[in-house]
Amino acid sequence: MLTADGFDSAILGTTTSWEGDEVMVYSVTECLNVLMERDGMSAGDAAEFFDFNVAGAYVGKLTPIFVWDYTES
Repeated sequence: MLTADGFDSAILGTTTSWEGDEVMVYSVTECLNVLMERDGMSAGDAAEFFDFNVAGAYVGKLTPIFVWDYTES
């Protein structure tokens, strides 16, 4: 199982992909918090960095899944 380096606090758990592989699941909100707190990024910089370098990095069928927290309006 692949993990996203430096984002252990954002792990929500695991799930099974359509191919039957177990993949790690992360909270996008917590990943952004990590970037802002650990790396001193602004919210906008963290979102841009995350979208391009983390969520946008496909590393094969075991690539982690990143989900937004559900909130009711």
